Amino acid sequence: MSTASAEKRPSTLRGASLPRWSPYAIAAGSVALGLGISAAAGLDSSIQWALIAAVLFVVGTYGIAARVEGRRQAKDRIATALVWVAFLLALIPLISLVWSTVSRGVKVLDIFFLTHSMGLVADSEPGGGIYHAILGSLEQVGLATVMAAPIGVLTAVYLVEYGRGKLSKAVTFFVDVMTGIPSIVAGLFILSIMLMFDMEPFGFAGSLALAILMMPVVVRSTEEMLKLVPNELREASLALGIPKWRTILKVVLPTSIGGITTGVMLAIARIAGETAPVLLLVWGNSLINANPFEGAQQSLPLYIYQQYANSAGAGAAYDRAWAASLTLIAFVMILNLVARGIARWKAPKTGR
Repeated sequence: MSTASAEKRPSTLRGASLPRWSPYAIAAGSVALGLGISAAAGLDSSIQWALIAAVLFVVGTYGIAARVEGRRQAKDRIATALVWVAFLLALIPLISLVWSTVSRGVKVLDIFFLTHSMGLVADSEPGGGIYHAILGSLEQVGLATVMAAPIGVLTAVYLVEYGRGKLSKAVTFFVDVMTGIPSIVAGLFILSIMLMFDMEPFGFAGSLALAILMMPVVVRSTEEMLKLVPNELREASLALGIPKWRTILKVVLPTSIGGITTGVMLAIARIAGETAPVLLLVWGNSLINANPFEGAQQSLPLYIYQQYANSAGAGAAYDRAWAASLTLIAFVMILNLVARGIARWKAPKTGR
């Protein structure tokens, strides 16, 4: 037999396999059968028929794959099916949350709502806005970032580049402990200091508590980013006689700046929705207060809490609470998009 004919002969070692569209067909059949079973059993909940369809999809995938491709390939397909089912089940509450927030928040969300404060508007009356809450949140979160980001980055640099011995272990331990502390504990810590000095509520006190919550997140994310920098870069810089501090400043930090920025942005998003520290330390204010160092201030999470608490589940305050929630979600989403953009912009270039 010639070599050309041997190359054209199809391989007989490959077994039968399902077509690529088979998972979609099985999913469609499972959904249809799940709806039929739910209708026959009189089930009104959409969650029930969705769970029935998910079970049918997993069982159907295994049965069809085992019959056509064998049990070994069927186990692989059932693992993939379980991953897809888990992914879709995780999307259900997320989509439901976003849909509820958007559908209820757009009722009063407009330019007037974003550019006016509550002023003298009562909680039961229509009108008012969240300008004072947006201003307070931006100032409090901004001050917390100015305090927490440099301290967190410098702490991570110490742990990765210089940390040795008992001090490094102690710092790592306390960072791990601070990562899991409830936000109310940070608020109580700052409140105790305020009571010692007989201080009135003001916006900067909330920033201090938010900075405490933000620091461990920045330390952990920055530490992981610094560990990803190849040691060869450090060694090449040190081999040229450059001091270690300058190597860190000119080589290590610029290489990992994209990941560090992403970590800082995610930490900002984490503290932007905190209510307990602000409730304890800032108290809230229906009027515009642009000075975070004097007098009570408002913030978006606290505004949402107060409006919902005073709405009794309906009325103008209820609509304002949902509109403020939508604004807060949009703010966090923008921060995440900015973080991803910076990470992609500052990522090391690959190839030539």
